[in-house]
Amino acid sequence: MSETTRVTEKGQATIPKELREKYGIESGDEVVWEETDDGIVLRKKHDSARGALVPDGTPPEKREEVARELERRVEEIRTRNQPPGTDLE
Repeated sequence: MSETTRVTEKGQATIPKELREKYGIESGDEVVWEETDDGIVLRKKHDSARGALVPDGTPPEKREEVARELERRVEEIRTRNQPPGTDLE
């Protein structure tokens, strides 16, 4: 798809509705402008993995509990997969 839009005096450009809908870009979302050898690429900014393990609104104490459990599990896996005679530290 190719569509033309005009840049305003303020440097603003409208993302066509069809593309906003296709890529899930909504009002207030951040987009990233990347300079490439072929020109400029616009993409939706994806947030960090925040909320991937625990939902937003989870109390800090519960988040800490989840983080400690994950650290414990990672250490357990590292220890289990550590070749004999090597040290992780």
